[in-house]
Amino acid sequence: MISAFDSVSVIQPQFFSSADITIGAVPMQAMAGIITAIESVIAMPAYQAHALAQAPEIARVPVKSRGVFMGYDFHLTETGPKLIEINTNAGGGLLNVYLLAARGKVEEAAKIRDEYVAMFREEWRLERGDAPLRRIAIVDENPAEQFLAPEFALFKELFEQHGIAAVVADPGEFESDGEQLLLAGQPIDLIYNRLTDFALDAKVNRKICSIFKSGGVVLTPHPRAHALYADKRNLMQLSDEAALQALGVEESTRQTLLAGIPKTVAVTPEQGEQFWAERKRWFFKPPAGFGSRAAYRGDKLTKRVFEEILHGGYIAQEIAVPSEHVVPVDGVETTMKADIRCYVYAGRIQLVAARLYQGQTTNFRTPGGGFAPVFIG
Repeated sequence: MISAFDSVSVIQPQFFSSADITIGAVPMQAMAGIITAIESVIAMPAYQAHALAQAPEIARVPVKSRGVFMGYDFHLTETGPKLIEINTNAGGGLLNVYLLAARGKVEEAAKIRDEYVAMFREEWRLERGDAPLRRIAIVDENPAEQFLAPEFALFKELFEQHGIAAVVADPGEFESDGEQLLLAGQPIDLIYNRLTDFALDAKVNRKICSIFKSGGVVLTPHPRAHALYADKRNLMQLSDEAALQALGVEESTRQTLLAGIPKTVAVTPEQGEQFWAERKRWFFKPPAGFGSRAAYRGDKLTKRVFEEILHGGYIAQEIAVPSEHVVPVDGVETTMKADIRCYVYAGRIQLVAARLYQGQTTNFRTPGGGFAPVFIG
């Protein structure tokens, strides 16, 4: 494991910080409690009806699988952890296992790797029962050019070590026989979906879209998972007491959510003057955004960008100031901000990692920044 980690570190040194992050048991328990509360609300039929009503039609395709690698991202504030967002195809899960092993936690890292493989097998079992899982495709557009391309290669290696054939593929490489997807003439059983076209709208994804709709391939994470978890408009409901009451959410769960999720509201042109006046209070995000793209801190906004936000269907989330950590960078004590990511499957935390950075958002460009292991102390 460590040799593979070393090779990735040479190719993409900005992936990894040399720092370790230690957080207390209390904030860790609080994050777990927020995740449990969110999962309980998402399981409610009334919540699902609301979320799916505003989602693309493909999100209403029936699925039994849950979706791999939910990423619950938190800032650790003075008043406790605050959930910033949820991502359905959260990257870095395997890279962080290699990082953990490199820091001496070899047995723990091996256990998590096995859990990851078991997770994909469980996704397959939920959809296909006892049928054998033969071939997985790890899919993204132009995968070799993606920032996290080394992780794709590590997943291919991991699956193959566990007796599952695996390929890394661009969606344009697939052929279809009308019933299943083929790559180089071989059928694909399951797609590990790293695409950011969450509704499979793009022309290049039409074959995947068609075969998925007809039930010919298992896709994880799938559009339904994105609609239920990662559409940032859902945070409006999850941080609104009246909306939670209307859903029938019990009081203790409501209090956990209201304490743990910053207030999130829709941005409308009619409220433009008020949002501009209070812009320092807000972080503005597109509803289907990812990787901090087109997201803006209010105090950094220009009037031109703000006008685009007003007419762009954005949500505004109250700013939750991230924790700061002093870490050594080239022998110099340097202050870094931290996002804490919990990798979750079926409501259970598999791994916790930090992303260290300077500036507005995580960027993997800060010297000494990147992923860092999180230890509970």
